[in-house]
Amino acid sequence: MSQSACVISPVKAEYQPKGISGKVAGLDAYVVGPDSKHVLLSVYDIFGFWDTTKQSADLLSEALHVKVIMPDFFRGKPWPMNAFPPRDEEEQKVFDEWFATVASVSDRKKDLDAIAQELKSQGVEKIGVYGFSWGAKIASLAGYEGTPFTGVVIVYPAMMHGGGEKQVVPESIMVSGEDSKYLGVPAAFFPSKDEPRDESDKYWSTLKQSRPELVEKSVYHYYDIFHGFAAAPANFHDEANRAAATELYQRLANFFHTIF
Repeated sequence: MSQSACVISPVKAEYQPKGISGKVAGLDAYVVGPDSKHVLLSVYDIFGFWDTTKQSADLLSEALHVKVIMPDFFRGKPWPMNAFPPRDEEEQKVFDEWFATVASVSDRKKDLDAIAQELKSQGVEKIGVYGFSWGAKIASLAGYEGTPFTGVVIVYPAMMHGGGEKQVVPESIMVSGEDSKYLGVPAAFFPSKDEPRDESDKYWSTLKQSRPELVEKSVYHYYDIFHGFAAAPANFHDEANRAAATELYQRLANFFHTIF
């Protein structure tokens, strides 16, 4: 595949998703693209399925000519956008309980591993993962040594000592600047302006020191735009937001094109 073959189409403000409803490892899923030996898994943010997030899947599938699957890890129980952030202690308790059950990182990582096992049993040769915010933590864990995945993309994760959700989310979903030392595959890391720059830089510097063999195919790019600009909280009617999302998706396409 030539580099020109993976050019992302511009993000649209008004958009009708192209995918279909499907199943993967027992989970409902949004599925788009042809059957292929290479598959991308999209891990959404805490708000679950949104047309903005689905558009990323459609555009990556079109550019890379692969199937993209977005599993419903929350099993129909995403966190409501209008309930974020929690307004008082009682709402915070409910939010914390949701993270401990519906959005449990350890449990949802097991879901991801089960999906990879099923895809491999069906003859899929390479699987990439990209995740937004909460999903970025899942993607980060998916890249650890011994992983069945070929490469991972971490998009504006909540991070230690900061992040777009720093006041309300538990530490269990945060990505630390030192987490990259556990990687076993190439990673692309795209923090937003709302993540702490020192932790973001530390993620990249730690990777260069601890796993230099991964650096050539890995990517670090810092964005001067808000946490959430490329998934559920995005406002694609805003020209700057739309342009930033298009640029991000192009970088994702370039990364997966390189590792696939």
